[in-house]
Parts: sequence; structure tokens; C-alpha cells
Amino acid sequence: MRTHRAGSLTSAEVGQKVRLGGWVHRRRDLGGLVFIDLRDRAGVVQLSCNPAWTPAEVMERAAGLGAETVVLVTGTVELRPEPSRDARLMSREVEVHVTGLEVVGPAQTPPIPVARKEKEDLPAEELRLRHRVLDLRRPELQSNLILRHRLMQATRRYFDAQGFLEIETPILTKPTPEGARDYLVPSRVHPGEFFALPQSPQIYKQLLMVSGYDRYFQIARCFRDEDLRADRQPEFTQIDIEASFVGLEDVLTFGEGMVRALWAEAGHEVALPIPRMRHADALETYGSDKPDLRYELPIFDATEVFRGADFSITSTALEAGGRVRGIRVPGGAALTRKQVDEIEAVAKSLGAAGLLRLKAAGGALEGGPAKYLAPGAATRLGLSDGDLCLLVAGPDHVSSPALDRVRQELAGRLDLIPEGENRFVWIFDFPLFERHPATGALNSVNHPFTAPHPDDIPLLDRAPEKVRALAYDMVLNGTELGGGSLRIADPNLQRRIFSLLGIPEEQAQQRFGFLLEGLRSGAPPHGGFAFGMDRIVMLLAGAESLRDVIAFPKTTAQRALFEGAPSEVDAADLRDLHLEVKK
Repeated sequence: MRTHRAGSLTSAEVGQKVRLGGWVHRRRDLGGLVFIDLRDRAGVVQLSCNPAWTPAEVMERAAGLGAETVVLVTGTVELRPEPSRDARLMSREVEVHVTGLEVVGPAQTPPIPVARKEKEDLPAEELRLRHRVLDLRRPELQSNLILRHRLMQATRRYFDAQGFLEIETPILTKPTPEGARDYLVPSRVHPGEFFALPQSPQIYKQLLMVSGYDRYFQIARCFRDEDLRADRQPEFTQIDIEASFVGLEDVLTFGEGMVRALWAEAGHEVALPIPRMRHADALETYGSDKPDLRYELPIFDATEVFRGADFSITSTALEAGGRVRGIRVPGGAALTRKQVDEIEAVAKSLGAAGLLRLKAAGGALEGGPAKYLAPGAATRLGLSDGDLCLLVAGPDHVSSPALDRVRQELAGRLDLIPEGENRFVWIFDFPLFERHPATGALNSVNHPFTAPHPDDIPLLDRAPEKVRALAYDMVLNGTELGGGSLRIADPNLQRRIFSLLGIPEEQAQQRFGFLLEGLRSGAPPHGGFAFGMDRIVMLLAGAESLRDVIAFPKTTAQRALFEGAPSEVDAADLRDLHLEVKK
């Protein structure tokens, strides 16, 4: 039906007769002349309807077209008049002199506009999600999804060139605990039994290594039933890989190569190798295992400056085993009290009792704690005149997240974040376990299949919380792109880890028996990673939300507004599944 896409026409086609199909973006009537902007996936071109070349019945049809009507058009490509050309947009150099026009898709008046004027606000997001088919026609969203396609193809090209095989893993699988609730699917043929949708292909990709497939990758659909945020969706896509006979350096090299290929596809360069930072150093210096390295403002330990001071806030924290940690803000004394109050509110929302504030002026300190400190405290704190110091007294699990957010707030308010800069970093040497704050029980920091650092295996029985994991995360500008680990290949070591996690032998067999059986069959050393495809597209597209790079996303209330899901199910269908809804 078409010879060209509308948005692809250029001056090279001048004089050619073309057939186009698309949507009416805008229509303008100018005293007997009708101009239509015709839109398709490639962009917009102007249709010129003029009695000099357009038959009368076509003129009449063109004058009655409404927004979003689908039309087929024939005509000749001509240069636009000089004043209306736009050399920056190829399709704005030319127009189509219409000789034929047929309406093939009548459209009702759209409830939300697709064509918008410059700087015109978008309708509310809930309304746009309710009318997602119209919203997806917006050039911004089409550009995002086209970029997503290109990045997925670049992923496949990269891993194919590295000798990886693309292998699909099951969507209906066995419930296994992986940090979030499973989505459960009742079995009709096995009453009372359930499949689960996979939170990740973790166990299957390890089994593929046991099966001898050597290198696997998949652009995998994953499902997690958890509370949503702007950067979370109940179903999401991850770039998933696993490789055999590899060590830490091999897997990091695969990850760096993939990121370089994806950023290159989007027109950016990534310098390799990517810097590395130990997990403990990231928490100590930045308060986060996802540090934003585009600006300074490191966290420092001020405990010794306050030790012995008759200041109840800090003395109580130190007696309880905590520390005093803070951030020096060069020139920060210029911040108003209201601004610092707002930053303090953020710190309090993360558990801090408050912020201790000190300003340096005339070689001395000003602020509530100043009178309790010995002479020379400004020098010991590393402050110069005009500097501000914001501190938190308490245990690290309180001060780290609070100061991380304080650091982010300061960077934003002081305009310290350089535009267009990308700072990648690998975080490694994560702890293998963490203790539950209430029960003291050990939990996996990553997942229970992560290999412990071989040097730390003697610590498993006497000090398991000190055992490092062979795990790694890649972080960009404070956002985790993905991560992974080397895996446990020894079934006896895997059982030992299950035991430390409080998973008895019988339960381990019931939950993970098919993995243990595979490991007993002879497993090679293996490891891999998973990167969030949705998040990568969001960052490279400059989108504000994951919902802007997913064709049919869910709201934060886990609803698909366009489709009307979830929805109630007929009682007969529930009976077939041996289920009954109790209200």
C-alpha cells in the first residue's frame, strides 16, 4: 500500500510519485488550501492539498479530516516553499502535492492529544495510561521504543560474537524464594498445586552450565510481586548471562564489553576498564553501595573530634558503639537555614535523629555543638572559613543511608552535578551474608547460590558475617545497572550455605532439589550477571520513568489501566482451577 514512510521523505525524492499511509497529525485550512501533517513511525511530512493539483472531491475529503484519522495518500514530492523549509528535519524540506486521498481508518475525537504545541504540558499520566494506544503514538515514546529495539539487537549481536547461545528458560516454573513474592499460577490438572512465574532465570541458567552449554544469554522476562516505584514494574526485562570455566575478571570483561556496545548504539562512548570500588569503601565514603561519583562530598569520620565532649547527642551515640560521621561542604555556609532544615528533614526520614550543623567563620566554629568542642576543632574537621559541616551521630546502618541522601540533596542544591557526564563503577567484595536486625538470623545479601571468597571459607563457621562474596554490581551515576556473582559449583558447599541460612536439608531438597541434583552431576566453575534492560533504556533515552520505555506498563498500584487488569474471573473458571474467592 505504501512506497515510502512519510517521515523518511527527503529532497532526493523530489519529483517522484509516492503512496503514503499514516495518521492525521494536524490539519490546517487556509482559505481554499488544506495542509495536513501526516505522521507515521518515521516522522511527519506535510501534505499540500491545492485545487491546482488536487481534485475537488479530494479537497472536500481533506477538509473534513479529524485528528488521528488513518489515510492512504498518493501524490508527488516537491520542495516546500523556501520560508517553510527546515533543513534540520529531512521531511521538512519537502511536501507531497496530493492527488488522491482515501480514509481507511476513521477515528473518533481523541480523548488525549497526540499532537502538542511546543512546551504544552502532557495530560496526567493516569489518563495517558488509560488511553495508552494514543499515548504510544507520541514521537517521544516511539523514539524510546525504537531505541529499546536497537539496544536489544545490539545485545544479541554482542553476545553472539562472544560465543553465547540464546536459550529460553521456562515461564511456568517452581516457586523458589528469591527476595520477593512469587506470582503463583494454579494448576488445573493438579488440584492444589501451583506454578510460579520466574523472578529470574537464576537456577535454570546454572543448570544450563551443568548441562554443558558453556555460554548462555537471554533477554529474559521476570516477575516480582512487590510494592512498586517509578523504577519498578511487576514484570520486567533483564539481560541475563551465564558462562562456564570463568573467573571474576572474565565476567567483568563481558559486562564492560556489553555496556560499551549498548552505549555506542545510543551514540555514547564508554572508557574501559571501568573503575572498581570495594563495597566497604563505598559505604564508608559515600554511604551507599550505589555511589554517584560525578561529584565529591565524601563522608568522613569525625568521631575522634567529638570523643570526650560533654555533648549528650554524640556521647550517647558513642557509648552505644556508634560513630559521628559527616560531610564537609565547601562554601556551604551560604546555604540558608531553611535549606538546611529541608536537608535535615530528608535525613530524618531515613532514621537519623537529626543533623549536627557546624559553620567555620574567623577560624572558629559556629553552631549548636561548637561550644562543646576543644579549640582547634575546625582544623581537625578540615573546615575553612565559609564551609559547612553536616554530621550524623549513630550506628553506621543509620548514618550511611542518611548521609547518602544528604550528599545527594547538597549536590542538587549546589549545582554540583555536571551535565552529560557518566561515571561508571564496579562495586565488589560484597558481604556474603547480613544479619536480620530483629532476629540476628543470617540472610543472603545476593542469593544463596553466590560463591564465598575462597580466602574466607574458614570464616563460614566462626564469623560468617565477615565472609566476602564473589559478587559484583555495576553502578552508573548512583543507579545500579545490574550485577551478578560467581556461583557455588560444589554441592557440599551449597548445602553448607543452606544450613547457615537456616534452611534444613529436607527443606533445601524440597525447594532446590533440582539444582542440587544438577550440581551432583558434575558442575563446572561458572558465573554470570543480570542487567536491567528497562533501566538501561530509560537512562539512554533520558526518560523520567520506566513506564516511558515499556509499551504497556503497570501503574504503581499494579494496574494495567488500558487493558483493565487485573480483573475478576468467572466462578466457573475458578472452579476449574479448584479455587474459591473469599471476600
